[in-house]
Amino acid sequence: MAALDGLPPLRDVIQRHGLDAKKALGQNFLLDLNLTQKIARTAGPLDDITVIEVGPGPGGLTRAILALGAKKVVAIERDPRCLPALAEISGHYPGRLDVVEGDALKVDFESLGEGPVRIIANLPYNVGTQLLVNWLLPERWPPFWQSMTLMFQREVALRIVAGADDDHYGRLGVLCGWRTKARLAFDVPPQAFTPPPKVTSTVVHLEPTDNPIPCAVSALEKVTQAAFGQRRKMLRQSLKPIGGEALLGKAGIDPQRRAETLTVEEFCRLANCL
Repeated sequence: MAALDGLPPLRDVIQRHGLDAKKALGQNFLLDLNLTQKIARTAGPLDDITVIEVGPGPGGLTRAILALGAKKVVAIERDPRCLPALAEISGHYPGRLDVVEGDALKVDFESLGEGPVRIIANLPYNVGTQLLVNWLLPERWPPFWQSMTLMFQREVALRIVAGADDDHYGRLGVLCGWRTKARLAFDVPPQAFTPPPKVTSTVVHLEPTDNPIPCAVSALEKVTQAAFGQRRKMLRQSLKPIGGEALLGKAGIDPQRRAETLTVEEFCRLANCL
């Protein structure tokens, strides 16, 4: 990457700015620049694309995205220590990197980008799942983003792509299966990071479904929370607080089934009956 963009190696940048990764911020810096380019390429051609990145840290993935031709990168960074390193990248790519300092959970993402927008991020472990759910559940659909290429702990990635009767299937699998086509792209070993996490990470690529089953977001959330909140119980019991057997009968679903056996379509049917 240094040869590709003329900027110093990431290890030098981290050392010069004293950027030790903070556990409280869910930070694990990805230093393998072949991997950062691989993540950026997974998102597809980036010409004329605005990319939103959350948690850029010292900017390894940011540099890969810019080097591959993104029109603009909007990077949201909560840690003020990383801002000088990102400012160096901004200076190297004039007018193409905007850095927003703040908490990504409080950012209005729809106001950030013009034209086609893709989200590419090595998400901080402590907020990654919540950010994904926020991006999945706007009332208006199709969403503001064209695709999402995101890195999670492998266990979370498996939950994102899981379907009915899969051990990893749960609320996240239903929400992702309802509104997106999600696939596992590749794994990233712990030793690629500084400091190395205790788990393998996995890059997931998601694209929005044009016409998801019509269904109220709030109702689907309510049904999935109740069903998977007591996933080992039969649905007649786990759904008791929101209608139990009467709701299941209305939806034409056997009350003796368990949550993990229901398809996305059946969850939507329950939500619509609710």
